[in-house]
Formats: sequence, structure tokens, C-alpha cells
Amino acid sequence: MKERLARGERFILPITSVVETGNFIAQVSDGQLRRQTAEKLAAILNLICEGKAPWVLHDVAWDRAFLKTLLDGADTMSSYVEHAVNKVGAGDLCIITERFYFQERSSVRAGIWTFDAGLRAHA
Repeated sequence: MKERLARGERFILPITSVVETGNFIAQVSDGQLRRQTAEKLAAILNLICEGKAPWVLHDVAWDRAFLKTLLDGADTMSSYVEHAVNKVGAGDLCIITERFYFQERSSVRAGIWTFDAGLRAHA
């Protein structure tokens, strides 16, 4: 990450990533580990709010236009239904849609940094 920051790359945090991460944390069976992990996420999100993290929050409106773009599959040339049939979840498609909106607003090519193989196919 440090090399990417040194090259001037920016890291945009999609709202969907926050929701997905929070959902995973809520499913941790060990209550103590769940609390510790939730506290770590909260600390990172607070740093983002304060402008002290290497990520910036991607402000996006969850409105009819966003939903229609998601249903159309953003810039993937496949609809939500086609993605669902191919086991690409709505959360992943929301991230793809957020990237599409970011690129449209900023005219900057944006990738998706992920360890998820299915999402990486659209990165």
C-alpha cells in the first residue's frame, strides 16, 4: 500500500465495503473477538471521518438512479439477474456500481482492490 500511496494513488472506500465488513464482523461467533474487531473497524472509520486515513469515503447517493444502474449491471454489460445467476452477489455489484459512479464523476480510472476472486474478475 505504501508504494501505491507514494505513486499518488488514492484509496476510495465504498459505502458497500463498510456494510459488508460490518455484516461479517456481526457474524463472528466469539463475542470478545467480535467486539475487538468492531472496535478496530470503528477506529478506522473514525480516522476516515477525520481525514487521517489513507482512504477517503466515496460519497454516493443510494437513490433510484443508483438502483437502476445496479440493476443494469453498471459498466459490466450484464444485468443484476445475470450476475446473480453467475453467483456474483448484490454487495459485490454495489461495489462495482460505486466504482462506475466514481469514474463517471471524477474521470479517473479506478480499480477494485480485493482478495475476493469473483469481485476481482471485475476489478
